[in-house]
Amino acid sequence: MAAVGGAWLLRASSLALGGGARRWLLLARACAGAGGLSGSQGTGGGAQPGLGGGNVATEHVRCCSSEDKITVHFLNREGETLTTKGKVGDSLLDVVIENNLDIDGLGACEGTLACSTCHLIFEKHIYDKLEAITDEENDMLDLAYGLTDRSRLGCQVCLTKSMDKMTIQAPDAMADARQSTDVGKNS
Repeated sequence: MAAVGGAWLLRASSLALGGGARRWLLLARACAGAGGLSGSQGTGGGAQPGLGGGNVATEHVRCCSSEDKITVHFLNREGETLTTKGKVGDSLLDVVIENNLDIDGLGACEGTLACSTCHLIFEKHIYDKLEAITDEENDMLDLAYGLTDRSRLGCQVCLTKSMDKMTIQAPDAMADARQSTDVGKNS
């Protein structure tokens, strides 16, 4: 229980610093929505400061501390298949980062929904099982290169047991929404 309390204290203190805290809260919301938290729909029932009255922080730490690992196959931009394992509840962005996978540029905004660099393309049978996309994610996907009807942002998709042995494809190129320009302007 001390680890859960300590993790919550770390996250609560990072709220004052911004940046990574926003990423963590967005990820907690995504994991909650994906059914990764037992007994939660993402709003929680308890009250913790800065979390909209929910108990997401404690439950998310428990969710992501799971020892349940699943196999994920990433097809990178060079056509290589990179196979790794991730914990149930981790975002796909976290899996790529934690396993130091060679997928150039993925996660430039660290999962804060400020870019589209973690754009991934899912197999249809996996995509159909994913939680509904949020308006924020959809807005960022509109700026992604190579958008398909099975595209999602890896920072917003958390692993579930039903994803075991799935294959996810990185698009041929990457667009970073933070660097987009208005093509109608003259230089």
